[in-house]
Amino acid sequence: MAEQQKQHPRKSAQQERQRSGSLFSSAYPAVIEEIVGRTGTRGGITQVRAKLLEGPDKNKILRRNVKGPARERDILMLRETEIEARSLTQSKKGRR
Repeated sequence: MAEQQKQHPRKSAQQERQRSGSLFSSAYPAVIEEIVGRTGTRGGITQVRAKLLEGPDKNKILRRNVKGPARERDILMLRETEIEARSLTQSKKGRR
């Protein structure tokens, strides 16, 4: 008697990709226009001002925090374009 292969009840990752059509969520490109400064407890985050190149908010300038190396004219892919980072110059309540 020949062995029959049992099929796994869960679909393979490749079959799921073909069905859904995409692995990633939509993102909008933005170009870094200015580096505002460094932030984070160890300075590992760079705050930048970026201009959106596509999408419903095209040409809008946002302030965002970027982890890792960032320079002017780099392209960021932003998943959402409605939330902005807090300004570095903003004082925190309760601090003296």
